[in-house]
Amino acid sequence: MKRLSIAAIGLVFVTQFAVPNAHAQDVKDDFPVYSLPLFDGKSLIGWEGNGYWFRVEDKAIVAGRLSEKIPHNEFLCTTRDYADFELRFEAKLVGEGQNAGVQFRSERIAGNSEVSGYQADIGTAWDRPVWGALYDESRRGKMLAEPGAELGKRLVKPDQWNAMRVICKGPRVQIFVNGERTVDYTEMDDAIPQHGKIGLQIHSGKPTEAWYRNIRIRQL
Repeated sequence: MKRLSIAAIGLVFVTQFAVPNAHAQDVKDDFPVYSLPLFDGKSLIGWEGNGYWFRVEDKAIVAGRLSEKIPHNEFLCTTRDYADFELRFEAKLVGEGQNAGVQFRSERIAGNSEVSGYQADIGTAWDRPVWGALYDESRRGKMLAEPGAELGKRLVKPDQWNAMRVICKGPRVQIFVNGERTVDYTEMDDAIPQHGKIGLQIHSGKPTEAWYRNIRIRQL
């Protein structure tokens, strides 16, 4: 009986200390291991768009110009489609316009500079911060979900790099800004495609630059 008690105590000891370690491994961020870069830091290979409005500088994609107004929305899009994925990137805005975004599950509109699809918004619009909001670009033309104004102000570092994350799995779309979730949206319209291009936007208007870097994707 004494030997059995010692074994039982040993089993409890192992269980108590093994479970937390296993849990720590479960929550470890393995995105850097299983993701791939969409941007190599030096060229626009794998992307297509108007070369006048997009360039590579300091290992980032720069959209727009500070020397002139942007006449209409411009998008630099991936040459391939993505369906279920986790996308991570960093973004910052420079200039007067202060509005841009990253498209996903989107398609170009023939004969137009616009694209149609979801957008993870960046900057300000309608006199409020829209970082981390979900907009439906050139399709339903409205905000589908957005964080409260106070959350947007608290999360974003003005004129600095901000880390963003988009997760799409089936009809569910989640957006994160600097580690905090801003949107958790489920698409109820079965006609909305669950695949498409990823695109970097510079919004029409005052002279502005949107900078994007460390763009990586993990297909789910």
